[in-house]
Amino acid sequence: MAMCSLEKRGNLFILTLITDQDVEHRLNPNLFTSIISALSKAKAQSTRGSALVTVSHGKFFSNGLDLAWVKAAGSNQEAQQRFDQLLHCLNQLVLAFISLPMPTIAAVNGHAAAAGVVLALSHDYVLMRRDRGVLYMSDLDLGIKIPEPFMALFRAKLSPGSTRRDLLLRGLKIKGEEAVKMGIVDAVHDGEEGVSEAAMKMADGLVKRNWDAQVYVEIRKGLYPELCGMLGLATEVIATPRL
Repeated sequence: MAMCSLEKRGNLFILTLITDQDVEHRLNPNLFTSIISALSKAKAQSTRGSALVTVSHGKFFSNGLDLAWVKAAGSNQEAQQRFDQLLHCLNQLVLAFISLPMPTIAAVNGHAAAAGVVLALSHDYVLMRRDRGVLYMSDLDLGIKIPEPFMALFRAKLSPGSTRRDLLLRGLKIKGEEAVKMGIVDAVHDGEEGVSEAAMKMADGLVKRNWDAQVYVEIRKGLYPELCGMLGLATEVIATPRL
């Protein structure tokens, strides 16, 4: 059974995390496969002026990696293999978003923890609810080192100094308005419907700009050279049009 859905409305793609099987949208092999497959479809169907919005419903945007699946392994060796598999899948997920030839917006309707924060920050824009939901990097509290390239993602997306420190080295649970002040997210809105509507409105505005898809993704790559290098994502030469 699919754990996410992809809807196309004109040039706008809507990726929805489905709550039927896991209301916390914990990232396990099935959900990773479902999301990456949806992004692959969006990439194949993309045209000039496309955009994508990721939404979820309920209390959680994503509660991070499915550590319950890891702990259910029959041995410590198998548990380590499962954990390594999830990290590899997360790597591929970040790669899929960074290489997607269109603007991307995360409508964070609930809590985002650990890998759930990575999922949100893999988008170009992040919107949050004002009234509910926090960003929480639980890795320090769980005793888990954050590996590359995810640290490179944080270095690329977060301002140096107190923002990185408070999210990664203090393990603060950061609400929407504070996240805006810290420069982690772009805006906050009231309620789940308010966040989703704002994300759709932003996406509609980006679609109207009718940008060249390949030019957009190459500029994005140029913004994050360290991250793209770790992901093995090479830049491509694009012929300059006659002006």
